[in-house]
Amino acid sequence: MSHSAEPRPMTAKRSGPLTGTAQVPGDKSISHRALILGAMSVGETRITGLLEGQDVLDTAKAMAAFGAQVERTGPGEWVVNGVGVGGFSEPEGVIDCGNSGTGVRLIMGAMATTPITATFAGDASLSRRPMARVTDPLAEFGACITTREGGRLPITIQGAADPVPLRYRTPVASAQIKSAILLAGLNAPGDTVVIEAEPTRDHSERMLAGFGATITTETTDEGHVITLTGRPELRAQPVAVPRDPSSAAFPVAAALIVPGSEIRVPGVSRNPTRDGLYVTLLEMGADIRFENQREEGGEPVADLVVRHGPLKGVSVPAERAASMIDEFPILSVIAAFAEGATVMNGVAELRVKESDRIDAMARGLEANGVRVEETRDSMTVHGAGSVPGGAVAVTHLDHRIAMSFMVLGLAADAPVSVDDGSPIATSFPDFLPLMQGLGGDLG
Repeated sequence: MSHSAEPRPMTAKRSGPLTGTAQVPGDKSISHRALILGAMSVGETRITGLLEGQDVLDTAKAMAAFGAQVERTGPGEWVVNGVGVGGFSEPEGVIDCGNSGTGVRLIMGAMATTPITATFAGDASLSRRPMARVTDPLAEFGACITTREGGRLPITIQGAADPVPLRYRTPVASAQIKSAILLAGLNAPGDTVVIEAEPTRDHSERMLAGFGATITTETTDEGHVITLTGRPELRAQPVAVPRDPSSAAFPVAAALIVPGSEIRVPGVSRNPTRDGLYVTLLEMGADIRFENQREEGGEPVADLVVRHGPLKGVSVPAERAASMIDEFPILSVIAAFAEGATVMNGVAELRVKESDRIDAMARGLEANGVRVEETRDSMTVHGAGSVPGGAVAVTHLDHRIAMSFMVLGLAADAPVSVDDGSPIATSFPDFLPLMQGLGGDLG
């Protein structure tokens, strides 16, 4: 999408039962990593099921700018001919990562230990997001980094000519920080070590091992410790991208709150580091079955069968937050239709996403008649079994805020609108036709 395009208001209205099969897009986190590791490998990596949202397409363009051959061969099918670890060439222009925090942080890590210079930019939303959490450790490898005030984009990185391995304890639970450091560590001699207080999504570790890197994880008195041996020769691999559990959350939520609904969502990742929403929904009494459980592309997947039914409020523990950090906006919508309070703890990281997601959801829910309480690190939604609706929610250029309020409108008493639904294309370009195909009245 064009981030300078005119706003696209959208409205969702109370719908009849949702039925059918929801073919949600490929996992965004894995799609980014498949393109980057394919570009850092020797040989031809064939990717199937790639998410073709704007965030991932921006990463594909970036890998081509760094010298890899990147080609789309069919819907969701891409071929990457890589340049090997340390083989990136200097890009001719600015690397524009659009709206993607994952894309820009991982790509900065991938190039920071190669002696080339690159400048990174993004849209207005991305340019407000904190980057020092990644650029600080990358500087410790030996990279020279210039940022805008506050450590924000645009950022110019002169990669380290003689990188040194790093041992780093992450200050917050963030797979983006961990992954940026591991990607930088690929071209540093010796072992690069990342220590996390709580494990975050492990797609990078799984995929690095699949491409031939020597990487280990263990739990010690220090925490969750990941050790990567630098300067491997990564070998090109086929990558089958499973379907994104964060995208699946929207049709799943709609089926749970729209009376009479029953849908199937096939091939969704059940990676335990991404499964917190579904654990929470089962605690709330959600009618979800996991069928045909299997492994695809090194990731556990299952088909979800979801039915409407009564839900109750629960308390989500802080230690679960990392495994569902992107799903809290849609959980707050589900919680509005549950009976009783749902307390979400450990969610301060939501305040530095594409928007301050706690504030955006709280204000939008309150405008639609839902009582919400918040602190810096928590959010409580007081569910009453129904939602009056009837208001316009402000999305702040945030795709997940837009989709969450569209789902709210499918079950609210009065229509719910958003000021701008255009950012949805960054992660879920087929969201509207998919939801309409299930019977949703939105657009």
